[in-house]
Amino acid sequence: MPQDFSHQNLRGRSFKGQDLAGANFSYADIRGVDFTGANLRDANFNHAQAGLRWGGLIALLTTALLFAILAGLFLPYFTIDTISLLTTNKDPIGVLVLVILGFFFSYLFIRQGLFVAAVAIALLATFSRMMPFATSIVAILVLTVAVTIAAAVGKKAVNITSVSSAIAALYFPVAAGKTQPELLAVVMIVTIAEVALSVFISRQALAGEQKYDLIRTFAILFGIGDGTRFQESDLTDANFTGATLKSVNLLKANMTRTCWFNVKKFDIARFDNTYLEQPPVRKLVTTRLGQAQNFDHQNLRGVNLLGANLVDASFIGADLSHANLQDADLTRAKLVQTQLDGTDFTGATLTGAYIEDWNITTDTKFNGVRCKYVYMRLPTPDNPDPHRKPDNRQEVFADGEFGDFIKPIFDTLDLYHNQGVDPRAIAISFKRLAENNPDADLRIVGMEVRGENKFLLRANTAIAADKSQLSAEYFATYNQLKALAEQEVKALIAEKDSRITDLQNMVVTALQRPSFYSNVEQVGFMSNNPGGFSVGGSVGGDINNVQGENNQQRVSNKTSNFNLQNAQFGGGLVNAETVNAQQIGGNITNYNPEQKQNLAQAAAEIQQMLNQLGQTYPTATTSQKMSVVARAVDEIESNPTLKARVIGALKAGGTEAFKELIDHPLVNILLASIDGW
Repeated sequence: MPQDFSHQNLRGRSFKGQDLAGANFSYADIRGVDFTGANLRDANFNHAQAGLRWGGLIALLTTALLFAILAGLFLPYFTIDTISLLTTNKDPIGVLVLVILGFFFSYLFIRQGLFVAAVAIALLATFSRMMPFATSIVAILVLTVAVTIAAAVGKKAVNITSVSSAIAALYFPVAAGKTQPELLAVVMIVTIAEVALSVFISRQALAGEQKYDLIRTFAILFGIGDGTRFQESDLTDANFTGATLKSVNLLKANMTRTCWFNVKKFDIARFDNTYLEQPPVRKLVTTRLGQAQNFDHQNLRGVNLLGANLVDASFIGADLSHANLQDADLTRAKLVQTQLDGTDFTGATLTGAYIEDWNITTDTKFNGVRCKYVYMRLPTPDNPDPHRKPDNRQEVFADGEFGDFIKPIFDTLDLYHNQGVDPRAIAISFKRLAENNPDADLRIVGMEVRGENKFLLRANTAIAADKSQLSAEYFATYNQLKALAEQEVKALIAEKDSRITDLQNMVVTALQRPSFYSNVEQVGFMSNNPGGFSVGGSVGGDINNVQGENNQQRVSNKTSNFNLQNAQFGGGLVNAETVNAQQIGGNITNYNPEQKQNLAQAAAEIQQMLNQLGQTYPTATTSQKMSVVARAVDEIESNPTLKARVIGALKAGGTEAFKELIDHPLVNILLASIDGW
């Protein structure tokens, strides 16, 4: 049974590493509590109060006062020296230098923020022998940090810190015997202006203004030391509605679908490398008001936007995977190329949403979605409602119908090419992907031209396939092939069977004949589509059920009356125009003893090299695997003898025979990288 800590005073307690799933901390005082590494899934922190304990507050206020008083002692230094230049010394050159420094300070302050401006002008002022100016500028920076630190204590602490600095500013002129009323009045006016500037910058820093990130970082380092600690805890589906979260440490915490609605004092907290790091996103999850706002390309993975107002919001290229969008209003929202793996749209409104190339999966939930119509493309001035679904503008989706409409395009891997489409590289890359990932059950289901130099290749996959990794592997190969010289690509194609050429021809046909490719909305339920194009079956081993051209089963220009659905063809497809006996049934190669020895020797050396590199460098991610393979290729190329042996082995035995002799998970990527040799 979940534990109940509601309304309790838990200050300073430690729950480090404990299992508190579903625990109730509503209205509890959790200031200074340590939840490091705790399991807090589904925990309720409704209106809880986090922050510093009394000891931490006193220490923080003391630190802020010391900084403020120190800064206040030097603030009037510049004012008194300037008055002296204008009255006693009457130094026009000195005045001119001050004016120039003041101009540069203002420029850098507006463009780069206080820290950069203060450091740059302090150095210039020191070089120009204007030490009073340099000292006062640094004093303003120190005072700003002090005020920002005081903000972690509260508004009263900010007021006390500001007044203390202003009072300290009177010490310098009094100690120097400059007690003329006029002078003291000028000093106080300038000091008050400097204090006001520091308070303004402090507020901007806490609001997330990028120019003042360094100042906010200093304040956070001081302000969360003795606060509530959630680092490395699991806050999945935890509820912080109405909680006060001042001085909390959320570093490396799992915040998937965590509810931050109406959270207060969330400005001094540590949440590096999470969706809370961006001020607009932080405001969105705490207010749930995102109407007409732009969140393009933002990391919103796992956010909780239950019931949020997202009308006309833009999420182009954003990652909303595993987000909670239940009952959210996404009317006319732009969900173009948005990542939506595991996103929960239950009860959401999607009427008029733009869903071009959105990435949904079988884990995306559409239960009870309210949607009258959607658009499959972004609007343009010439076409304000492109590719509306349903097509008939007099029709709308009935309740629950949108989920049925969108279901046919689940489980697809969308390979979107937006620059310099290369049909040959596409054909080779997809074939390698299918060969390297047989469990993914890759089957091409559609090709589509998307404007100038844009092409979409869509393939069905197994339910358990990792589409993100498949896409990364495909485009890694594709980009490598595009970088190869023309002759190398031709040589590579010449060594392969006809399947690459067949797929290349399909891509070229799709690019040249817009009527010969399938639209996104047709994929999965085409029954009689004379103009559409879809290929079912694995390119790695079989191609069947070709739709298009009146749905006849067709290879090249010859048709067959045989039902070859799900049939397997060894050695690739046979072109009926150029068929010859050597192409049927695959290739059989007999090796002489010397060839077998060279093949085995080269394979053994590659095996040893890959084992050594795999022990030295990490291979957990696709990019790490590609890096290790690149090192292997460099080592082979730097060893002419080994390179010649590998090339000889590949020519004598072929890639498949060479691959069978090497037992290593990176062998497929390596052979794909050196296939052009």
